[in-house]
Amino acid sequence: MQQQVTGKEIKLPWLLVAGLLNNMGQSFIWPLTTIYIHDALHESLTVVGLVLLFNSTANIIGAYLGGWLFDRVDAYKLTLIATVYEFIATAFLIFWHGWPAFPIGLVFMGFGSGLLITLINSLGTTIKSRDGRYVFNMIYFMQNLGVVFGTMMVGFVYEHGVQYLFIITAVMYVAYFFIAMTQFNVDSVRSHATHAKQTKSKVKLPKPNLVIIWTFFATLIVIWIMYEQWTSNMAVYMTDQGIPLTKYSLLWTINAGLILVFQMGVNFLGDRIRNPYYQIIPGIAAVAISFVILLFVKQYIGFVLAIAVLTLGEATAFPAIPAIVNQLTPLDVKGKYQGAVNASAAAGRAIGPLLGGVLIDATSYKFLFGFAAVAIALTWIMVIVIRRLMYHRTTQY
Repeated sequence: MQQQVTGKEIKLPWLLVAGLLNNMGQSFIWPLTTIYIHDALHESLTVVGLVLLFNSTANIIGAYLGGWLFDRVDAYKLTLIATVYEFIATAFLIFWHGWPAFPIGLVFMGFGSGLLITLINSLGTTIKSRDGRYVFNMIYFMQNLGVVFGTMMVGFVYEHGVQYLFIITAVMYVAYFFIAMTQFNVDSVRSHATHAKQTKSKVKLPKPNLVIIWTFFATLIVIWIMYEQWTSNMAVYMTDQGIPLTKYSLLWTINAGLILVFQMGVNFLGDRIRNPYYQIIPGIAAVAISFVILLFVKQYIGFVLAIAVLTLGEATAFPAIPAIVNQLTPLDVKGKYQGAVNASAAAGRAIGPLLGGVLIDATSYKFLFGFAAVAIALTWIMVIVIRRLMYHRTTQY
């Protein structure tokens, strides 16, 4: 039976809950991947790296495909299908989580995660009753809240057996499915699909819009390559400095908590700072400064300061980029470009650990930190210059 259309547009709280559930489910999986493959399945760290690379590649494909499909098919049905797909991939791992079933299931989950994250952002573009920047700030806020809850619970659940992590994650996708089924079948989503089908000509963005959008894609790739040093190589660096692994883990608790605090501040200032570029430009600068701080750090408090500055940049710059891309793209291609935003971030996450490892082996950690600071500073300059040259020539949608 055809589900009845439930309203004019998606109610933002339901979209936020969906984002929370998706990220909480994913946060049950990614923290244990390295430990589980290495310690429980007895595979080398090189194999772990390859599995993570395949997972990230699948995530990139899923992110881009999700955006491409959003503009071409019924987005409501697409969301339901993607949720069922991710549930099946998760349920597979409940029963088969040995070798090679675990990495195979992980790759399939990575593809589904890319689909769903892009669909959440794309569905956010259909909400017109709230300012776009507020919508994306709140999506980012709730996604990180999901990470906080997920990473807090994963250790406790894992002690009882890895299959319970997949059971709980599968239950979350069941809840996600019922939210999507009852709340996402709305006029704005249906009209997007109908409009896309009726459009015969290929949409061509104005050149200034394209230049700014591609500048942000490049920026995301560079920043995420460097950001991934914190999640991969930094653990080894800190333990080499005599700092316990538990204190490294504590940094991510601090990171998650500060994201929530900074996001509330960003939302409060949103009505006062109307130009989203004034949110992105200081944010990119803060990420670069965090790596400058690492050049001089010798005590644990220095690492705390560095990750606090990094988090400030992350919380301000990251959610504003999809908001600007939304402003610069017409209805017919919003999904495509939101997918490209997520694919760019996923590409950076895929390249980061490998590039960092190569630079460390060839030079040193200090060189890596300096290289990261310079690379991000160059993207910061690029964003400022491109904005100055192109912003007043852009077309807003």
